[in-house]
Amino acid sequence: MAKIGFIGLGIMGAHMARNLIKGGHTLAVNGKYPVPDDLRTQTEVVADSTAVAKVSDIVIVMVPDTPDVANVLFADDGVAKGLSTGKLVIDMSSISPLETQQFARQINALGCDYLDAPVSGGEVGAREATLTIMVGGPQKSFDLAKPLFDLMGKNISLIGDNGAGQTCKVANQIIVALNIEAVAEALLFAARSGADPERVRKALMGGFASSRILEVHGERMTKRTFNPGFRIELHQKDLNLAIDGARKLGIALPHTASAQQLFSVCAANGGKAWDHSAMIRALEIMANFEIAEPQAQVKVA
Repeated sequence: MAKIGFIGLGIMGAHMARNLIKGGHTLAVNGKYPVPDDLRTQTEVVADSTAVAKVSDIVIVMVPDTPDVANVLFADDGVAKGLSTGKLVIDMSSISPLETQQFARQINALGCDYLDAPVSGGEVGAREATLTIMVGGPQKSFDLAKPLFDLMGKNISLIGDNGAGQTCKVANQIIVALNIEAVAEALLFAARSGADPERVRKALMGGFASSRILEVHGERMTKRTFNPGFRIELHQKDLNLAIDGARKLGIALPHTASAQQLFSVCAANGGKAWDHSAMIRALEIMANFEIAEPQAQVKVA
């Protein structure tokens, strides 16, 4: 079994690390960052990211944003300082495709391979090892990492060269955001017309409008369960990557921009840490109407 370094034990990363341990792998983690108690007893806790890289054959990074990955990799105590020829770095964060290509070149210059392997599926997918994993990088590195990916996910695809995995993830986040917006608008329309939005949701699950978003996030909307999940501020970060990329490509993504504006309404009303299904709150605020009766609502944390 490979010795794996895992940096980024947040909402999703901790579950992913647990699944690797269940698969028989030994993990080293960075003690400078929070380590859940159960993982602290099951891993080798070392001083910093450099130390993680020194004691590991493969280093996995799972942190929130592009600057976080840059810091983990290239800070004075970063991964790059601890790498030796032949090791593999896998970034499973969701970050800029262009920056990813630069990070890969820098790691390659050290004699090591690099995969960008962002994930989709949220906390549930991370916990149940059913994540979708979108990979960019060389085939031989993908083949080496595939048994690890199999412990964390179900739908695993090599998309292309470095950066392609991140490009695929940005596309995923566009689709997810627009589906959330569609479900939210439909349920608001139904409720404001006097129909029970939960009964409408269940009825639509049997037709052509059925989707995973309608199933999971539609229920969150009707039951008012907006604890993450996947935080609005993280989805905003991903849509910023889409909008910035579109500007550089000279294309328009008008509905991606509108979804971002709805998330911004939520954030302006204290909701940046709400689950992204709470996009419906922006529409409710504009309509001055909530789809659930106040007594049926669960307070948003």
